[in-house]
Amino acid sequence: MERAQEPAADSGTGSRTAPPQQGETDLELLVHGVGGTTPEEMLDDPRAVRISGDDTAAVYRRSEDVDAEDRPQDYRGRPVPEAYVWCNLTSGNAARALWLLLLPFMVVNLAHWMRPSARDQSRAVRLYGLLVRLAGLTLTVLLVAAACEVALDLAAWQCAGVEACARRHSWLGFLSPAVSDDGWWSMPGRRLALAALVPAALTGLLWYLSHRTWSAYESQPPMTDGSEPDDDTVRTSLGRPGFWYGRRLVARLRAAHTAAGLLTVAAAVVTPAAHFDRRPGGSAVLDVLGWLVAGALLAAAAFVVWVVCRRGRTENRLDEQLDEQLLRQLPLASLVLLLLTLVYAGWSRPGWHSAGRLPGDTAFGTLALAQGALVVALGVVAHLLHGTHRDPRAAMHGFGGPSVALLACALGGVMSGGVAQRVADWLDGTRASIDGPPVLLTWQASVIPPLLVAVLALIGWLSWRTWQLSRAERTTVERDHPKEPEDPARTRRIARTRAMAALTDRAPLLVAVVSAATLLLGAGALVGGLTSGRTPDDAAKDTYPVVHGAAQTAQALGSWLVGLGFILFVTWGRRAYKDASARRTIGILWDVGTFWPRAAHPFAPPCYAERAVPDLTWRMATWTRRTGGRLVISGHSQGSVLAAAAAWQLKPSVRGRVALLTYGSPLERLYGRWFPAHFGPVALSSLHREVACWRNLYRLTDPIGGPVRLPGDCGPEVDHEPLKDPLAYGRTARHPLPAPILGHSDYQADPVFAREREHLLERLRPEVPGQRPEPAS
Repeated sequence: MERAQEPAADSGTGSRTAPPQQGETDLELLVHGVGGTTPEEMLDDPRAVRISGDDTAAVYRRSEDVDAEDRPQDYRGRPVPEAYVWCNLTSGNAARALWLLLLPFMVVNLAHWMRPSARDQSRAVRLYGLLVRLAGLTLTVLLVAAACEVALDLAAWQCAGVEACARRHSWLGFLSPAVSDDGWWSMPGRRLALAALVPAALTGLLWYLSHRTWSAYESQPPMTDGSEPDDDTVRTSLGRPGFWYGRRLVARLRAAHTAAGLLTVAAAVVTPAAHFDRRPGGSAVLDVLGWLVAGALLAAAAFVVWVVCRRGRTENRLDEQLDEQLLRQLPLASLVLLLLTLVYAGWSRPGWHSAGRLPGDTAFGTLALAQGALVVALGVVAHLLHGTHRDPRAAMHGFGGPSVALLACALGGVMSGGVAQRVADWLDGTRASIDGPPVLLTWQASVIPPLLVAVLALIGWLSWRTWQLSRAERTTVERDHPKEPEDPARTRRIARTRAMAALTDRAPLLVAVVSAATLLLGAGALVGGLTSGRTPDDAAKDTYPVVHGAAQTAQALGSWLVGLGFILFVTWGRRAYKDASARRTIGILWDVGTFWPRAAHPFAPPCYAERAVPDLTWRMATWTRRTGGRLVISGHSQGSVLAAAAAWQLKPSVRGRVALLTYGSPLERLYGRWFPAHFGPVALSSLHREVACWRNLYRLTDPIGGPVRLPGDCGPEVDHEPLKDPLAYGRTARHPLPAPILGHSDYQADPVFAREREHLLERLRPEVPGQRPEPAS
């Protein structure tokens, strides 16, 4: 198996002194965590110098340490600090605030990586990935269908077809038969053809963003060399050469999803025109053309589904091949079909008038039914996989992936319904001159209030449990600080912080309740919308007054909540576009959500780890080979995940010469539980065996970091006992002012941090002989 390694010679140019003797220089490579920081803060020096990288991600040193390898005598007894800063990968320029609109795509992509760990179940693993990719395809169709609902149905079909609505919006006047005196664009088919440019442009924008972000973040292949034999024993796919480079799959999915979006627009245009042509007395030529166009669209849609199903990820090698013909011809053929559809719909049809809604209920209902079936099938496969190798720490007993996929579909439905409802209210207000969005979207909005009731009930129970835990922790806090003057307020605050930090371990329960309630309420909304054909208020008129009142309240409150949520969503994105601090907050969300490669959805936000992990791997490999020195990679929070992923990518001989120091690490608490196939006990135990040594620091007050919990005797060897937080209970000579509760931050301020780092360096010296440094180029 090929492994990343550095070039044989130093990448710098010019003459340089002879390299130092082996093992004389130590290096501590610091990797920051969620939210990012500055190199000056990481190095505790205002004179940080970039020695490698660019404005997006780079390695920094203090100015006095730039030539540290040439002066090993000045660094005896202390390592050279070096900082890798990657925060601009997730929270850089203002345009990234628009990635909020891609949130459902990111969530369904996470579901792909949440599959349970399994042994000898390659077919089931491939089926799991296939089902998630199909769920991602339905989300693309749903987004484009929502754009069609707004542009084609609400604006071009309904509002432009009603004189009162068209007169209130003068920009629609040329599309209205009454306002424009039956102008050329006033025919329904031509109005739909013109409005179709909006969802088609949205599809093109998604394709452009996916292609551009791939070039900026994920286009650099890892450094590989087949010179070392495949004697690696890593038990996780994160150590495979092609894990962080899935060019072929992303390109195929991008072409397929782009084609699916264009075909969705074409179907929305051709359906009403073909329906009109099939009426008695209609044009026989147009009727035949309608059937031909519909057949071509169905054939193209079937081919798109085949492309999505045909190939998954290839991780055992670099997947550098591209399906050139497929990538070019599939979107181009779909675009040609869309243009033919627009010409067909724009043909003159005397006597055709728009009335009511476009046939959208069936389309949205079919999408919801397909998503529900995919989620149920995904749950069955996940249960079978979990049964082959049960992991007691896995979130929701292996159902984490299906639950998250369901939430992605629900989020996409809420966003689609919210946009349609707000646009309908803006076009018509309270005048009721148009029919509004499809009935199913109203039913879906009506289930939001009962869903919120279930969530609020769960939050109330969690609050009560947290209060109980806080009271129980007071005794523990007092026991941890014996012979200290009693301070009840201080004790309560520490105990409350510990109890609040423990809420992270309740996240699977929250996701389970929300996903189960969403599945049941969504099924009820689908049945109610498709069987009644009326809104919940109208459908409950003939029932008991209590039922009618509840339905009326749920419909009104749900519509209001969807509108409010959409307004807050847009406001937050607009504020993030203007406010750098808000952009940083949004960047924190992507630090966790965009760690994984785009395996299920090509329009998801880009994977920053496909840049960060190779950066770290190359730096560790080149430095250790060139200098023969000892290296400790020190990762905080999300940085510890990047450090572990980079260590897995090293050659076995290099990995065995690197020590790992993690603190505030979510490796087991979040990643091990939610992504058991990649960060489960087997994978983390393998990492412990492969690196030279590993030490993990955590606090009970930390809501993110926690112990690694390796099985057997490995656990105490890796996990340090919980650090004291605060460092001092009351005022002391060393701490004259009350010490703060640090929680997830400032691990390096604890004296234990420096001691553990020194112990790791000491363990590297006797066990790992220095490698002969290479001659200077």
